[in-house]
Amino acid sequence: MTTTLKQRLHDDLTKAIKGRDELRSATLRLTLTAITKEEVAGTTARTLSDDEVLKVIASEAKKRREAAEAFAQGGRAESAERERAEREVLAEYLPKQLGDDELTVIVRDAIAESGAEGPRAMGAVMKIVNPKVAGLAEGGRVAAEVKRQLAG
Repeated sequence: MTTTLKQRLHDDLTKAIKGRDELRSATLRLTLTAITKEEVAGTTARTLSDDEVLKVIASEAKKRREAAEAFAQGGRAESAERERAEREVLAEYLPKQLGDDELTVIVRDAIAESGAEGPRAMGAVMKIVNPKVAGLAEGGRVAAEVKRQLAG
């Protein structure tokens, strides 16, 4: 029987607790709580698929990145470092992110495919790019690259 991503998170949490890895156990606890919250949201409780669990993990990782940036700007280096460390734990469960070069090529191809010109065409290009990069690049990063190429 294959192990679901949620089960893998539970198993890793148990290992982290037994190994007294405070950072990993705290991060996995928060992530599992977010998954459970998503499962009971709405009118009926349900079990999330691995793809849906991945979206929750990606969302949690994004929160950590944003918090780390906010702490760094606020001069709270220790808190920023903790957020970065938690994000690294979550990154182990996410697919490898696209590099800048790979993203640039995908956006360039989408612009050519759509025949788009100028910043107004951003929506049309994003419709083509988003399915190709789903889960492999954060939306803000993709939008910034599309905007950059359309402006240039």
